[in-house]
Amino acid sequence: MSEIEKVKCLIIGSGPAGYTAAIYAARANMSPVLYEGLQPGGQLTTTNEVENFPGYPDGITGPEMMIQLKAQAERFETDVRSGWVTKVDFSGDIHKVWVNETKEIHAETIIISTGASAKYLGLESEQHYLKIGGGVSACAVCDGFFYKNQETIIVGAGDSACEEAHYLSKLCTKVTMLVRKSEFRASKIMAERVKNTPNIEILFNTNTVEVLGDGNGVTGAKVKNSVTGEEQDIPATGFFVAIGHKPNTDIFKGQINLDEVGYIKYEQAGTSKTNVPGVFVSGDAADKTYRQAITAAGTGCMAALDAERYLAAKGH
Repeated sequence: MSEIEKVKCLIIGSGPAGYTAAIYAARANMSPVLYEGLQPGGQLTTTNEVENFPGYPDGITGPEMMIQLKAQAERFETDVRSGWVTKVDFSGDIHKVWVNETKEIHAETIIISTGASAKYLGLESEQHYLKIGGGVSACAVCDGFFYKNQETIIVGAGDSACEEAHYLSKLCTKVTMLVRKSEFRASKIMAERVKNTPNIEILFNTNTVEVLGDGNGVTGAKVKNSVTGEEQDIPATGFFVAIGHKPNTDIFKGQINLDEVGYIKYEQAGTSKTNVPGVFVSGDAADKTYRQAITAAGTGCMAALDAERYLAAKGH
């Protein structure tokens, strides 16, 4: 049995939320230890251009921004480590965490910044253009601007798909919405808004067969009507997937209050507190509404300040 490590502040996850929490915690002399997790840098590492984060007038790539955030956290002596948390035990006064199934850590405070993962269709062609930043995206608000005055496709049937389609309709000449079933899952008001937008064409009972492209970027999609069996190619330069997100919170099941989808519940609105004293949450692991780098960073700051106050109240 290896020796148990005791830390004042443990941060789980390394996106904008985790690194911002680390910057604030380190400056407050909390000596934070941050584990990067399975996807160091989080969802932003799959984003080519970030143009809506304040302070970058010329924009920045997602991976570059995460390198800078990491360097800033390390400048204040955050202990950034590779590895991921595989088990937690929040049942007692001591918060116990296991890393890579072997190392045991006892933390006075924990900030969960494990984020969420966008769901994709899983097509080989879709993954190819997603990886090279060639026109596949799961965030219209982040990337819609790059498709101004172009034609785009969006896949999805829920409220957020309708919201993103409507957002794209203000930027793009045409938006084709692919709905797998014969009706929307979205609320009536959202569905009506999309139906009443002249440059959105809705194709029901339609599945994506393949994302089409020239090797460098998306040129359209091959789709199939599940009722008639008819296939057609739809031209587009952007292919947006809006079929939901999955919060990366499986290891916290039974340890902390989650909603029915798996998002961590705030114990108190306007704070980062969970139902376990000393355990805080920031970023997309709790945020199903905004899901932006800037809002994640903001909640990272809140979590570090809440953790600092928690320790101060305990006389640390």
